[in-house]
Formats: sequence, structure tokens, C-alpha cells
Amino acid sequence: MATTQHPRARGGTPRPGAPGRVPFPVVDEVARHCAQDAEPNTVHIEIHLPGRVDEGRLRSAFAEALARHPRALMRERPRSPFARLYEWELTGRPDVDPVSFPPAAPGALARARARALDEAPALTASPPLRLTVAEEPGAEGCVLVFAVHHTALDGPACMRLAATAAEVYGTHRTPPAPAPARPASEAPAGESPAAALARPARIAAGSPGPSPVPGNAMLLVELPVPKRVSGAPYTVNDQLMVATALTVADWNRTQDAPWADRRPLRITMPVDDRTRGPEMPIGNGTRLVEVGFAASEPAPGADVQALLRATAERTRALKARTRPPLGRSASLLTAPLMPVAARAALTRGLRVLAAPWTSTTLLSNIGRVPYPLDFGEAGRATAVWFSAPARMPRGLTFTTASTGGRLHLALRWSRTLLGDEDGVRLCEMFTRHLASTSSETV
Repeated sequence: MATTQHPRARGGTPRPGAPGRVPFPVVDEVARHCAQDAEPNTVHIEIHLPGRVDEGRLRSAFAEALARHPRALMRERPRSPFARLYEWELTGRPDVDPVSFPPAAPGALARARARALDEAPALTASPPLRLTVAEEPGAEGCVLVFAVHHTALDGPACMRLAATAAEVYGTHRTPPAPAPARPASEAPAGESPAAALARPARIAAGSPGPSPVPGNAMLLVELPVPKRVSGAPYTVNDQLMVATALTVADWNRTQDAPWADRRPLRITMPVDDRTRGPEMPIGNGTRLVEVGFAASEPAPGADVQALLRATAERTRALKARTRPPLGRSASLLTAPLMPVAARAALTRGLRVLAAPWTSTTLLSNIGRVPYPLDFGEAGRATAVWFSAPARMPRGLTFTTASTGGRLHLALRWSRTLLGDEDGVRLCEMFTRHLASTSSETV
């Protein structure tokens, strides 16, 4: 059936009143194929404010933010069984109100967090995200808790929406944020010590309990940003990467995993080159790269300084390398040569077969939050946490952001792999290993 061409505004989004269709990009399609009710594919974000927001003003500001970023106003278009494409349908206005203000009650924040992990927003209603304003009785301030369906949007895109809402809500307009600065990179000097065909280490199982409830659990902590000497060849992101590798290796040894000292680690790292200004493309805009570590590198007594330098070389090379968001194989897998139903079955089957070669874990470092997130009399954000989905076979993700000179770490794990006490132990390990990368200790 022929597709009608519709008038477009700048940026490829439909003009008000004009329906629009956008084929799923590769990342969206693969995520849609691999959707599971047991482990919803959600990104959780929470913004802590020192004061409380006015309900009417926030609803109006967020509605204006969605209007300014109409690519977020999308829903999955119904399709025939033989359709060759998934398509987003741009709606121009919300199908449902994404903002909710539940009554202030004890445990309101905990419930909002749990829902963000356990219940994904529907893809069939625009927009595919929720904003819950959590307030506790007798407590100052409030928390804006976002739940984002990762098939449609990623964390940075949602943060751009939040920043626009803050600009509308607040008493002043903030200048556009600059594009993220990336250091000049040289061509890769050699192969990663964890080659793509090498079977990587997995996260060793902990003690999830006799009858674990499916889904994810999460632990949020605030840490000091690790210090670096002036002119250090590595970044905070490299320090976080080394701390992640040391933590996983340490955990696997304490669990007596048979592969702890002989399999390499591969840590997935999202790279985002988008500008952070008002023109930022909305959707899933990161590309995934894998940072490899030989099994011997994160061993006890490792030379942390040497590991930091080696990691910096690897991450610079990976950022400079041009590649599709999920690699060339995913681009081939999503080519519209077969109906999407057939491609979905094939993708799910290949995912099961490829599980042993999936990367060990994921570290997503948002970095310093580039927006003031100033909500007028409610104040500026004092903390921002993100958490990335921790679906099996990885089962554990580390997500970090920094606000006000503090590092906000989210550990998120699959309940079928780890229990709450395991999460606490992993957090303690990470804190210790991150401190070991600081210029005060290295």
C-alpha cells in the first residue's frame, strides 16, 4: 500500500495537524522484538527538587515541552500480520495525560520507583513515558520520577524534555547547552584484549532467594566524584569503567565463579554525540560500544594507574570509530526483507543463541547533567539519578550522573540473578574500587 507523504516541519517532524509515520530505527526494532513482560524495558529517571512544584504549572510546562519536541509524541502504529515495518505514528498531542500527582503518603517515592521498574508505559498510547511527582508527608521538596519505555526513548532524550519543562516552568530562560565535548581521538592502536569472538565472563549468581519475583531491583547512592590529577590522560568515565571492571572481577571471585580468572570482561558503554540544546534529536540516539579487559587485568593487586591509561586508550578509540548503533549485524537483521513477525522470531532466537557472548555488564555514564533544571520557586535539582534496564543475560547495570559536584550511582539488577543483599555488597565493592582510582590514592 502506498504511503502518503505529509508536510514536514524542520527536523523531520510533522506540522501541527498533519499525521506522520516514522519507521522504527534499528535500535527501536530490536528492542521491540525482544520485549518481555517479566523484565520491562524501562529507563528510570528521578529529579530531586528542594521545593514543591505547582500541579497546574507543571502540567502546562510539560505539555509545552512535548509540543516543542513533537518526536516524543508517538505511538506504535497498528500493522497487518504481513507488514515489513514497525512504524511510529506521530500524534501531535498526547493520547493520555503523562503527568500524575498521587497523594502525599509515606512510601510514595518507593512506590514510584518500583512502578518505574515494573511497569512500562504503553507503546500504543502517546507519549510512551510517565512523570510521577512523589511527595512524602512532612518532608520538604519533591521528586519527579520518570518512567520511559526504552523501545521509544533513551535517558538523555527524556532529560531534554525535562530541561525544556523546567525552562518553561521557571522564571527565566536558559541558553542552549553546548554539544558534548569529546577529546580528539587517534586511530585504534590494536585489538581489544577481549576479542569479539571470546566468550566473556558473566555476572556470577548471588542469593536471589528461593522464589525470586521476576523483574528488576535497584539501589541508589551518592558518592564523591573521583579526583584526577591535572592533565591526566583519562576521564572520569574511564575511572568509572575501571571501577566497574574491578567490581565485577572481585564479585565473581568472591562467588567462586569458575570463569573468574580466565574469561575476559566486556563492558557495554553507550556513546552519545547528540547536541544537548533545544534541537537535540529525540528518540534512541546512542550507539553501543564494548570495552574489553583481559582476565588478568582486573586481578587482585592490579596496577590501577596502568589500567586507567589502557582504558582511556580503548575508550578514545571506540568513540572515534564509526559504526551503526548496534553494529552491522543488527542492521542486516532489521532489513525489511521479511515481515516483522518473522524477523521478530528470528531475532529472539538469535538472542538466545548469542546469550553466552553478550557483554558482561553495562556502564552508562551520563556525565555532568548539562542543564540547570531550575523549577523557579521549587528550586534547582539537587540530585539526578538514572537507571538502565538490567535484563538477563547481563542481569546487572551501572548508571551514573553528576549534579552539584556529587556522583549519583544507580545499581540495577535482575531479581532472578541477585538479591537485595547482593546489591548492597556490589555497591560497597564499587565504592571502594572507585575510590582506588582517585588521584588521592592512585
